[in-house]
Amino acid sequence: MTNPDFAKLPVVVAGLGVSGISAARVLRGLGARVTVVDGGSGPGLTTRAAELEAQGVTVRLGDGASLPEGTELIVTSPGWAPDSPLFAAAEAAGVPVWGDVELAWRLRKPLPGTGEPAPWLAVTGTNGKTTTVQMLASILTAAGKRTAAVGNVGVSVLDAVLAEEPYDVLAVELSSYQLHWAPSLRPHSAAVLNLAPDHLDWHGSMEAYAADKGRIYQGNAVACVYNLADPATEALVREADVEEGCRAIGFGLGAPGPSNFGVVDGLLVDRAFVEDRANNAAELGSVDDVSPPAARLRPSGEDAGPRRPAAPHNIANALAAAALARAYGVEPKAVREGLRAFRPDAHRIAEVGVVREVTYIDDSKATNTHAAAASLAAYRPVVWIAGGLAKGATFDDLVGGAAERLRAVVLIGEDRAVIREALERHAPDVPVIEAAEGQTGAVAMAEVVRTAASLARSGDTVLLAPACASMDMFTNYGERGDLFAAAVRELADD
Repeated sequence: MTNPDFAKLPVVVAGLGVSGISAARVLRGLGARVTVVDGGSGPGLTTRAAELEAQGVTVRLGDGASLPEGTELIVTSPGWAPDSPLFAAAEAAGVPVWGDVELAWRLRKPLPGTGEPAPWLAVTGTNGKTTTVQMLASILTAAGKRTAAVGNVGVSVLDAVLAEEPYDVLAVELSSYQLHWAPSLRPHSAAVLNLAPDHLDWHGSMEAYAADKGRIYQGNAVACVYNLADPATEALVREADVEEGCRAIGFGLGAPGPSNFGVVDGLLVDRAFVEDRANNAAELGSVDDVSPPAARLRPSGEDAGPRRPAAPHNIANALAAAALARAYGVEPKAVREGLRAFRPDAHRIAEVGVVREVTYIDDSKATNTHAAAASLAAYRPVVWIAGGLAKGATFDDLVGGAAERLRAVVLIGEDRAVIREALERHAPDVPVIEAAEGQTGAVAMAEVVRTAASLARSGDTVLLAPACASMDMFTNYGERGDLFAAAVRELADD
C-alpha cells in the first residue's frame, strides 16, 4: 500500500494507549472509518473509549485478536508484538500493518519554499536514546532551527509532522518496536548508540532485535553514525542499504581518526565534517559542556567541591548528537551552545543530595543491565540499590564488571534472587542486604534508603540504578526515583 486516500478507508488501530489514541484521532480527522481494538478492560480504558466514540471512532474492548471484516489497514501501537493473533489474521488477509511512525512518515508535508518535508535525524539504541535526542534538539535550537525532540519522547511524531507551524528538522527517538513497524522510514541521518540484550521476549531473539534496530540506517542520505566501542553497531551500518554518498561516521571516547568524532585533551572533536579530515579537526566544545556535570552541593547549599566530570556514556551521547547535527550542517559554535544549554531529564544520573558526606544518585531510568553498567562505571565506591523485574535478563557480566566498585548492595524487588546469585558468583566478598521484602511504594523506599545509608562511608555514592523494571513495587521508574529522592530528603532531616 502506498500513501492511500484515507477518506472512508476502513482502518483498525491496535491499542488504546497514548499512541493509539493519537493515531485514531489523526485518522478520523483524515476521514477514515476507524475502529480501535484493545484486549484490555477497566474504568480507564472505558473512559478513553467513550471519548473516542464521541468523535466518531468505533472502539472494541476485550477483543484484540480478531480482525474486523473489511479492514484495509492496521495502525499498531508500538508495544503490540509481531506474533499477536491480530497480525496473523492481517497477514492471512493481505492487510498491511503500520506503526504510528510509519503513518507519520507518510503524512509529512513539504516545507514552504523547499518542496521537501522536514528531514529526520533519528536515534536508537538500547540505552541513551532520550538523552541523545534531547541533546540534539538543544543543538539544533542553538543553530536557530525550529525543532523538537519527538517519537518515543517529547512531542508525538504524528503531532510534529502535522503541526500548523512546520518544523525545520526533527530529532526523532525510535524504539526497536517503532522501527519494526516502519518499513518506509528513510532518515536524513541516523545513529545506533549501542546494542545489548533487551526486549527479547518481544523480538524473539537478539538477532531479530538487532535487525529491527538496524532498520534506522535504511535509506540514510548523509550519515550513518555508529559507536566505535560497540562493533555490533558498525555491523548494522555495513548491512544497510543507503543512498549513494552516505558516510559511516564513528564516535568514541578516544582520539578520533578521520571520519570520526572523539575526545582529545578534554575537547570534543569532529574529524568527519571538516575539510582535509586526514589532517584537520574541528573543536566542538569541552567535556565540561556536557550535562551532567553539575556542582556538588551540600544540604546547606554551600559548594562541596569542584565540578564532577560527566559520566562517560553521557560524553558518548553528546558526541553522537554532535555527529548528527554536523551531518545536518550545524556549525561547531552551535554544538557547544546547545550542549551547554541542555539539562537532562529527571531520574538519569541525577544527584538528589549529599547527606553526611555520602552522595545519593537517582538513575531509576537504568531499567536494564546495559544502562546500570554505564551508571556504575561513573562512580566508586558504590552502595548499589538493585532489583525489580528482570525481564529475563542475566546479571553475571554486569556484576563481574562492577565488582571492584561495590562497597555493598541493597537488593529489592521480585527478581532479586537472580542478582543475588550473580553477586555470590562474582562478588562474594561484597556485603548484600535484602530490603523491603513484600513492601511497595514510599514505605519500601524509605527502608531501602536507610539500609543503604547504614552501609555507606564518607565519600561513597549510594546509587539507585536497579537494572530492572519497577512495576512490581512502584507505578513506574519515575515514581521509584521520586520516592528515592524523597527518602534521601527525609534522611537529611533526621
